[in-house]
Amino acid sequence: MNGREDKELADLLRASIAGDERSYAVFLDRTARLVRAYARRKILQGGVDPEDIVQETLLAIHLKRHTWLPDAAVLPWVYAIARFKLIDAFRRRGRHVEIEIAEIEETWAQPEAETVSDRDIGRVLDSLAPGQRSVVAAIAVEGCSIADTARKFGMKETAVRVALHRGLAAIARRFGRE
Repeated sequence: MNGREDKELADLLRASIAGDERSYAVFLDRTARLVRAYARRKILQGGVDPEDIVQETLLAIHLKRHTWLPDAAVLPWVYAIARFKLIDAFRRRGRHVEIEIAEIEETWAQPEAETVSDRDIGRVLDSLAPGQRSVVAAIAVEGCSIADTARKFGMKETAVRVALHRGLAAIARRFGRE
């Protein structure tokens, strides 16, 4: 804390309380810079925006400027208000820390992709009854819709759904995933 700076700010605040709007604008501008630097030093992990602290502090100073004692130093009063606004912001945030996904996505383990060869797919499909095999292959392998598969094989959509369900259930039973 600089004694000269404190005296200048105190003079500006006294003049502003007396009605000097220009002094008040200079006081708020200089105070905003000091509070911004203070908030940035205190906010280490994020989750609280320093500009929010600046705005809340300036608003509190404006509303409570009549409580400042003209004979007292102004900077301790300003920093006390900023400190309480910072504490309030941390309380509102709670214990939750917000982190951008882009900042940590490289550290996440990537799931291992299970690759299934055409031979494996053929072996699984060969274990099915012919009707189920054609329906499961059309929908699961070729990506056809239920309606397209029904038209392709001359079946009703309900029959396609039943064949698909039974075929997938048979595959699950065969590979122990019921």
